[in-house]
Amino acid sequence: MVLACQNIDKAYNDNIILKNINFHIEERERVAVVGANGAGKTTLLRIITGNEEADSGNIIIAKDKELGYLTQNVSYESDLTIYEAMREARKHIFELEKRIRDLEVAMKSKEGDELEALLTDYNRLSSEFELKNGYATESEITGVIKGLGFTEEEFNKKISLLSGGQKTRVALGRLLLTSPDILLLDEPTNHLDMDSIAWLEGYLSSYRGSVLIVSHDRYFLDILVTKVVEIENGRSEVFNGNYSFYATKREELRDIRLKAYLNQQAEIAHQEAVIEKLKSFNREKSIKRAESREKMLNKVERLEKPQELKDAMRLSLEPEFESGEDVLFIEHLKKSFGDHTLFSDVNMDIKRGERIALIGANGTGKTTILKIINRLTSKDDGRINLGARVKIGYYDQEHHVLSPEKTIFEEISDAYPKLTNTRIRNLLAAFLFTGDDVFKQIKDLSGGEQGRVALAKLMLSSANFLILDEPTNHLDITSKEILEEALNNYSGTVLYVSHDRYFINRTATRIYELMGDVKNEGNENYQMLEFTGNYDRYLELKELPVYKKAYAIRDGITFTEEGGENEAPVILKAETAAKADWKADKAEQARIRKLKNDIKKAEDKITELEGQLEELNKELADPENATNSAKLTEITTKQAKITEELENEYENWEELQTELE
Repeated sequence: MVLACQNIDKAYNDNIILKNINFHIEERERVAVVGANGAGKTTLLRIITGNEEADSGNIIIAKDKELGYLTQNVSYESDLTIYEAMREARKHIFELEKRIRDLEVAMKSKEGDELEALLTDYNRLSSEFELKNGYATESEITGVIKGLGFTEEEFNKKISLLSGGQKTRVALGRLLLTSPDILLLDEPTNHLDMDSIAWLEGYLSSYRGSVLIVSHDRYFLDILVTKVVEIENGRSEVFNGNYSFYATKREELRDIRLKAYLNQQAEIAHQEAVIEKLKSFNREKSIKRAESREKMLNKVERLEKPQELKDAMRLSLEPEFESGEDVLFIEHLKKSFGDHTLFSDVNMDIKRGERIALIGANGTGKTTILKIINRLTSKDDGRINLGARVKIGYYDQEHHVLSPEKTIFEEISDAYPKLTNTRIRNLLAAFLFTGDDVFKQIKDLSGGEQGRVALAKLMLSSANFLILDEPTNHLDITSKEILEEALNNYSGTVLYVSHDRYFINRTATRIYELMGDVKNEGNENYQMLEFTGNYDRYLELKELPVYKKAYAIRDGITFTEEGGENEAPVILKAETAAKADWKADKAEQARIRKLKNDIKKAEDKITELEGQLEELNKELADPENATNSAKLTEITTKQAKITEELENEYENWEELQTELE
């Protein structure tokens, strides 16, 4: 055991944040702390590191174990370059190396006992240097810098010139290079692109110390952790397993606890009714019996109601009307800023009902593409066609769609003036804005709160084509799950940019990857790669030679089937098969879309026929037609024909539904 939290309590005035928190961490164990926003996760980390004091309880850290802490909004300021700052984190290694080099020089001029003493020191320091992996320090520093998404051209860039996100990445890199025995990381994947997150997963998986992580990145937790500590209603519960195990077990336990809570509530209500009835008899014996029951009821330990998904943000999305089959077509799209070409020859083709994830490294231009589609940024070249009856709903990660000076209530009421005050209040309550919260100004809200307001506006838009830029940023895990469910039940079309791989895995039917600056002298177009399926399928497909070639060309490496570099390219035998597999996947997706369309048509036809049949039934029941035999014959003939047609349509719908399933 390297770290233990024992009975930790923390409250701010009357607001209890943490109550009787208990868990421990073993050597080399990777542990996640999860819970809703505001549950107290960051407070717990601050208590462990000594930045805050617990009201009661103990933090036990094993002897000689060093803690390293990355805060969520770290601000690392320095006049050093990125490379110098990283080397400074390994300063003790370079000082050790200098002492060894100095000894080597000194030994050349010494003899006898003096030489023997220097040689003893030299051997001791050399062993220490080797034990601390000193010979690999330079390559490890380079690996960390590149792994966190910096290019070689940025190695000598001053930290003072970096953005806030880049400074956070430098702080993370420095912390990793100091190699503390226990790493405490608060949202370490913020500001990292997918490649950097994958690198960090590998680094932490082989890390020699223990790791405690607070993160909303469920894919990251799934791969990395073996224990999950959940904080809910101030209390902790430990689950031994990765995130997926925890999520499944949590729901099972929540169902059990909800049933127990409801049963107890029913029993309490029953006892209270009996007590009330006994008192109403107004007899000495009945009153005593009522008092006896009251005492027993007061001794019952009341169960807390488990937090349910429906108690959190509720989200329902439904288009006002259906778009045409073709939703968005992009051909040869190009955008530059000055002399820098962001992307060129980008092509996309999106059909109705698809959920498309647009991924790629930071800076490749994903958000710019969304802005061009929404006419917020101009294109340099190319063609963008929106399909028939397409109505866009846009979610901007920087929330430019919100007016900073307006209150939350005004933001909704001004956008949708026909809504009643009650409807607006109910809508905002569904997004966790209640009471006087609705009169807060947008500029005073946190990023997560602004995100919820933007989602509330989006829900009212009745759009049939949602374009979302990082929709899960600032959302806690429960809110992400609710958004996933809403998008999966949405009958319109979705295009989104996201770094949340778990979210992509749960929602995407197709993935476009924007490759950025592709160094390609051939005719192949590797600006945008297309993958049919979710994120797991994407990981499988990108291992095929046709895709490996694209990544190699992007990185300036000549690709061969054997994986060698700077050799003459060879014909990729697997390329044809890969493309065939790709086309087969696309064809299957098209077939599914057609089936869904046919089912919708069948349902519309059934509704129409049922309406006709209802009208005929009314005519048949009309007293004026009761004695008109010719009219009755005409009506019953039509009834028989429509009933037969309706039966056929029912069978058709059932066959289509079975095929889809």
